[in-house]
Amino acid sequence: MSRWGQDRRLAFIDFRLRWDGRLNRSDLIGFFGISVPQASLDIARYTELAPANLTYDRSARVYVSGSQFVPLFPSTNSSHYLSELLAAEAGLLTAEATFLGWRPPMAFVPSPGRAVLADTLVPLLRAIREGRGVRVQYQSMSRPEPSERRLTPHALAHDGFRWHVRAYCDSRAEFRDFVIARMNDVQLDEPSGPGSVGDTAWNTLTELVLVPNPKLSPSHRRALEVDYGMVDGEARMSCREALMFYVLRHLGLHVDLSEHPESQQVVLKDKSQVEKVLAQTPIS
Repeated sequence: MSRWGQDRRLAFIDFRLRWDGRLNRSDLIGFFGISVPQASLDIARYTELAPANLTYDRSARVYVSGSQFVPLFPSTNSSHYLSELLAAEAGLLTAEATFLGWRPPMAFVPSPGRAVLADTLVPLLRAIREGRGVRVQYQSMSRPEPSERRLTPHALAHDGFRWHVRAYCDSRAEFRDFVIARMNDVQLDEPSGPGSVGDTAWNTLTELVLVPNPKLSPSHRRALEVDYGMVDGEARMSCREALMFYVLRHLGLHVDLSEHPESQQVVLKDKSQVEKVLAQTPIS
């Protein structure tokens, strides 16, 4: 959607009214660089679409959010707002790239930077786009020195901390995840194996069912049901089998802390199915 299109400006109005609770024509003019008449037309159009969403406070000379506000755009939901707030605080979004106005004081838990060199990423992206292979020097943590690998990459993945490339490994004759930052001297080559169609673990989705740790008190379990948005005491999430290990690690379910329910607040409803998948999914 163009930055200059009216739909985007209406989404801006919707966002600011929801999260700032107020809007001036000057907000539209300053963000989009439009004229005063155009800003007035945009607000009038928004009022036609959602008359209950705003009222004009004549004393403050500002539009304020209505008490029965109902968002018109998906980007006005709380998840989007918090994601933009986090990205802006981390420096990943500039002021021109986000609808955020006033921002509350906030902090986030830092993590070590994981650098991905452009000279490494560019040939990987080209290989994925063109269905080609690559030759790389890869530093596996199971070997003291780097070794040459012939890979056929088909997708990128992020485990919450690091970027990986999903690829067929010629020497292992199987699909694996490879940490991009551990690659050196990436050279385009002919494909060494099948494409993404042959990657069963990547293409297969498995549903994980989370429940509160039964060893917790009833009130703690009820709090977790609300925290995780559980329905009938269960939270369901779908993930690729190839990424299941990373999901479990994020949730603290990759180790057994069953004797410490406060440290392992949610558990898998069916652990046996997950263990079977993990046993069949190699990680480099």
